[in-house]
Amino acid sequence: MSEPSGIPRSGSPGRGGAHRARSFRRALVAVAATIGLAAAAATVATAPANASGPTPPSGWSQVFLDDFNGAAGSGVNTANWLYDTGTSYPGGAGNWGTGEVESMTSSTSNVSLDGNGNLLITPRRDSSGHWTSGRIETNRTDFQPPAGGKLRVQARIQMPNVTGAAAKGYWPAFWMLGSPFRGNYQNWPGVGELDIMENVQGLNTDWATMHCGTNPGGPCNETSGIGNSTSCAGSTCQAGFHTYAMEWDRSTSPEEIRFYLDGVNFHTVKANQVDATTWANATNHGYFIILNVAMGGGFPGAFGGGPDSGTEPNHPMAVDYVQVLTSGGGGGTTPPPTGNRDAYSAIQAESYDSQSGVATETTSDSGGGKDMGWLSNGDWALYKGVDFGSSAARQFTARVASGAASGVSGLVEVRLDSRSNAPIGSFAVGNTGGWQTWRSIPANISAVTGTHDVYLTFTSGQPADFVNVNWFDFGH
Repeated sequence: MSEPSGIPRSGSPGRGGAHRARSFRRALVAVAATIGLAAAAATVATAPANASGPTPPSGWSQVFLDDFNGAAGSGVNTANWLYDTGTSYPGGAGNWGTGEVESMTSSTSNVSLDGNGNLLITPRRDSSGHWTSGRIETNRTDFQPPAGGKLRVQARIQMPNVTGAAAKGYWPAFWMLGSPFRGNYQNWPGVGELDIMENVQGLNTDWATMHCGTNPGGPCNETSGIGNSTSCAGSTCQAGFHTYAMEWDRSTSPEEIRFYLDGVNFHTVKANQVDATTWANATNHGYFIILNVAMGGGFPGAFGGGPDSGTEPNHPMAVDYVQVLTSGGGGGTTPPPTGNRDAYSAIQAESYDSQSGVATETTSDSGGGKDMGWLSNGDWALYKGVDFGSSAARQFTARVASGAASGVSGLVEVRLDSRSNAPIGSFAVGNTGGWQTWRSIPANISAVTGTHDVYLTFTSGQPADFVNVNWFDFGH
């Protein structure tokens, strides 16, 4: 790599303490939206926004688009995005694991539409010198190529239009994290990070990086990662819009991940650059997308530091659209339901295709391996392509353990094809004698045939964690 790509976005401290020490990780930390500052006029992007994302090229299918059309001053579409707020994920490393100094908010002072088809993420500084900014991530965590196909994630962005001493500490980014990170916040960088665009200090430079393996050092040279950089041509990255893209290609051998600026491939990471286990751990799941503008931290620190008294607030990153496309392999962001999982054999809980609010850990149950833990109300996991065959399944069994406190219990539910569909069956579980005291609990389900995506959902009247799951299967 030509320059350091920065510091990990998510620190990697051990869990520490008792097994349930991170039970407050569920909700994003709420930050009051009362920001006592006068919203200085933002430096608005100079190029017009597209009415929508570009038409997919022949052979590509669009699986996600937000073109940020909406009323000026409104927030983002929460069907697509969730707000990260405060200075860390719940239970995660402080200062987002990078040393950045701002507090992220959901206020439209920091994250809003401009009424002209752009999203603006704007750092602000109050009269006491405290910085606020914005960070949003997709609700979806399943962005990955279909088997044998490609995934393209792209955005048209104008970086904050500020340079020189006034830009000290600015750190805008468009990037992705592996889905197992959500709800865990301790498994970076093994689950993978793909930085499609990073910039610091108002430099006319776009950095792209893959993070993986172990930290520090390891096969992916952490904390720097495997990266490269290039410059914006024509207008600078700050003076105009440019298109930043990543293509993850499973049709090649070896598999590779390519990074582009305005259609020019300037950085490629191939699977054979690291060992097979490292690559698999970083790529055997979906990803979610993040847009943010940090202030300060390790990456700006490598180029002079900041922010300081000379840094100018109120310069936004402007985003015209974010678009996700897939090609080949049957389409979709993950392999289509083709019966790749046998309903009547044990499905390991940690083998989910997507999830929210869960984590994995080593289990003491017979057979070893990992279980899926820290499960509480509202958590879920998705298992694609479960084949029930032509003879109806009528029973569901899950291997569970619980060390929940007295009075804490909940439901383990099975839903098909959509989390909004009614459960086809469920069972209640409370304390089994400990978080590694395992029991196989059966439940009747409505008759099921054919191939379906299976959701395990977890519902409880209490906010506390109530169950771990090691595996599950179905029976006739």
